Amino acid sequence: MENLISIVIGAIFINNIVLTKFLGLCPFFGVSTKISNALSMGGAVTFVMTFSSIITWLVYDQLLIPFNIEYLRLVAFILVIATFVQLSETIIKNTAPKIHQSLGVYLPLITTNCAILGIVLINNIQQSYTLLSSTISGAATGAGFTLALLLMAGIRERLALANSPESLRGLPLAFIAAALLALAFQAFSGMSI
Repeated sequence: MENLISIVIGAIFINNIVLTKFLGLCPFFGVSTKISNALSMGGAVTFVMTFSSIITWLVYDQLLIPFNIEYLRLVAFILVIATFVQLSETIIKNTAPKIHQSLGVYLPLITTNCAILGIVLINNIQQSYTLLSSTISGAATGAGFTLALLLMAGIRERLALANSPESLRGLPLAFIAAALLALAFQAFSGMSI
């Protein structure tokens, strides 16, 4: 149980996929303009990360390793991720068309989101997690991704109202805010669980 708690705390704060590993920056900057968009994207990414972690673990451990075809892992992992992205896009499109429209091109781009492929590779290759640990890691990493998006969206909503120099408005100020946010999360790296 202690190991699972350390996986959760580590994935959300210490090894945050966006703010310490710098993966998934495209949707991080593209969708973090409003809290509602950030929450929707975070939920979609968490869904895809969690279920992709489960299925890729099963594919890798029960299919690729026994048949000695581990070299197909990237193709298999991307296929699994693409399937869950299509599923989540269909669900959002049918249940919340306004959110689907506001997320725009960033929703289908979850397929190529390196954060999702990164966590799947970390779970299966680098950490060699069990199925339960891999599932917890995927869900916690999704929660960390959502936290980063929500923090950035809150900051950007406030910055949109601030009186800032013309040359810094928009993305330049977002880059500065993201750098400071990442620096704040680096403080967690000294923690040991």
